[in-house]
Amino acid sequence: MIDFKAIRFLGLGCLLFLSSLAQAQEKVRLHYQQPAEEWTEALPVGNGRLGAMVFGGVEKAHIQFNEETLWAGEPHDYSHKDAHLYLDEIRTLLAEGKQLEAQDLATEKFMSIPITQLPYQPFGDLYMEFLGHQDYSKYSRELDLENALTKVSYEVDGVRFDRSLFSSHPDQAIVIHIAASKKGALDFSVWLDAVHETKTVSASAAGQQLEVQLSNGVLSGIAKIKVESDGELMEKEGKLSIKNASQATIKLVAATNYIDFQDISADATTLAEGYLQSMEGKTYDQLKSAHLADYKELFDRFSLDLGGDERETIPTDKRIYDFWKNPEDPQLIALYVQYARYLMIASSRPGTLPPTLQGLWNDKIKPPWLSGYTTNINLEVNYWPVEMANLAECHEPLFDFIRDLSQTGGKVASEHYGAEGWVAHHNVDLWRGAAPVNASHHGIWVTGGAWLSTHIWEHYLFSQDASFLAENYSLMKEAALFFSQFLYLDPNSGYLISSPSNSPEIGGLVAGPTMDHQIIRALFRNTIAAAEVLGTDQDFAEELRELLPKIAPNKVGQHGQLQEWMEDVDDPENHHRHVSHLWAVHPGNEINYKDEPVLMDAAKQSLEYRGDNGTGWSLAWKVNFWARFLDGDRAYKLLHSLLSPAEEPERKNQGGSYPNLFDAHPPFQIDGNFGGAAGILELFVQSHLEEIDLLPALPEALPQGDLKGIRARGGFTLDVQWDKGKLTKLVVYSTAGQFCILQYGDIRVEIPTKVGGKYTFNGKLEKQ
Repeated sequence: MIDFKAIRFLGLGCLLFLSSLAQAQEKVRLHYQQPAEEWTEALPVGNGRLGAMVFGGVEKAHIQFNEETLWAGEPHDYSHKDAHLYLDEIRTLLAEGKQLEAQDLATEKFMSIPITQLPYQPFGDLYMEFLGHQDYSKYSRELDLENALTKVSYEVDGVRFDRSLFSSHPDQAIVIHIAASKKGALDFSVWLDAVHETKTVSASAAGQQLEVQLSNGVLSGIAKIKVESDGELMEKEGKLSIKNASQATIKLVAATNYIDFQDISADATTLAEGYLQSMEGKTYDQLKSAHLADYKELFDRFSLDLGGDERETIPTDKRIYDFWKNPEDPQLIALYVQYARYLMIASSRPGTLPPTLQGLWNDKIKPPWLSGYTTNINLEVNYWPVEMANLAECHEPLFDFIRDLSQTGGKVASEHYGAEGWVAHHNVDLWRGAAPVNASHHGIWVTGGAWLSTHIWEHYLFSQDASFLAENYSLMKEAALFFSQFLYLDPNSGYLISSPSNSPEIGGLVAGPTMDHQIIRALFRNTIAAAEVLGTDQDFAEELRELLPKIAPNKVGQHGQLQEWMEDVDDPENHHRHVSHLWAVHPGNEINYKDEPVLMDAAKQSLEYRGDNGTGWSLAWKVNFWARFLDGDRAYKLLHSLLSPAEEPERKNQGGSYPNLFDAHPPFQIDGNFGGAAGILELFVQSHLEEIDLLPALPEALPQGDLKGIRARGGFTLDVQWDKGKLTKLVVYSTAGQFCILQYGDIRVEIPTKVGGKYTFNGKLEKQ
């Protein structure tokens, strides 16, 4: 377990500006003038484990909630025994150009058992009914990102009613507070329910319990509510009734019998009761204060002001529509970044699971793509902004996930490939299935574990925390060990290649997709560098060094494009949303203008051919690509699409944003939110080439800005200000005492730093 308290804010320098940063932030919120009717209009809350979608109805309010461990299925080994006996035959078929035969054999002998995984599940629903409130006025609802609070207010017959809701990490509960401006004017009922077929609801005068049992699996859950009020409480017809009150507080807790992917022996009832008992005697104000202290310690480390504040009073749904018609709303871009940071804090806390394709939020028994963990981009893109956006602790659930996956992936490496180390394919569920699933033509993709392992090295680069690296180095080493044994000498080219595999979702089962080789080279280089930092495993590092030049290189094809496969068969008319062979541009760094300008131009040509179409994560990835190509205006064009209204008839199936700013793939996928935020930050600061490049891809549409608390590799935190498109001030906080190289246009500055040091520069990078 990473001791983030010991490295809080990853250095003393961040503490120097934290308090002033919190005071300087203006209110950042989503707000509306009407209740939410659809799920994609509801507002999300979460504490990493317990999340909810708040619909904010008036006469009948609906809170749909999730607990992260409620999944279908049971502990299960997905590996296919002795699949490796067919590996050579599959490789030979591919080398001979017999793709369909290879796919058929792989389908029969090489796939996961069973061939599909299991879905994440909704937990339950909390309803509140306010009879007589159908005629209301002065309605408003909002999600206050600075305080992680949803709020609803309105008036009925001159009485103001206010509802606040938050999901508390310290108290592991969803807390709802309802107040009336007139004494005794608050009358309502509250109850629990669920969409599951097997459920039981029981009630007493002050509380209610929901028990759900999944029909497709062994997990069950208990949810409990407790109501505290100055009014009269009673149980009637399965509902809790509150009469003649001025205020009421509802505490909602939930738990399952899940402990980990191998152990389901937890007592959900005991856990839920424990959460309630821990809040015994705490007032709403006390619960709220603890929530705010915990949340703001994370959120207030970072701020972004891009000017154009005059549109902040416009309701968010209208603001999204207006941005589609005229994309001149800089603060909407800033809001999108802060919303992603909010969603990360809400869905990924130390000790919890990583966010799924839908984050912490899902209302369907059969969710899209199982609401699982797709590792051929989607899970990784969720974590692209986490280090830059100063939320390093939120990275920890991914590292825990990798540790689990290395266990199941070790079995798959042995059974499917006859190799040591560990491997993971393109989809994973709660039970950590690492074997290839769904279909051979896209499920046999071997570099999921390798890509995930790069996040370990990235966290080290940002933090310079050698103890973290030592704790997790074996995960990188074992992933690299697998590929050192898996790489196959291609009889056609003479290079070592990845076979069998695929270029995600394009082209079927192949030998030697470019993306694989890029990821494997990055894994080898990271492992070599980590071994050097730690002073260990030099023999293994040397083995990897010898393998690197033998791996099939990146190649430029007949259309001036970066080839996606070993053969020069790319179709310039293919506008598929995956552009996987540009991985080495982003999130990798092998291809860049400094070291590989020819390949960089070829990669740019490939992206031009793919076009600007795409939805969700695809648009977000292209924003990051264009930032690395130093074309901020092209990146902003794609941000325009990402932030346009998804449900407008003219934009059907084009993606964009729902009214609650959730990303529309469609349907909702949270990776677009996270990837888009990462791309925005890449416009302002890049640090992937051992230097800090300032405003490298600033769009004309964002001529001014005040960015505080962004992190850069090398253990640095920055405050960056610009006006009229020019840098005006820079403050660098060194959290690790590393040598710092700053680049702004043609200006380059190199400075030694000390731990906790603060260094201030003007727009010409002259020290102040």
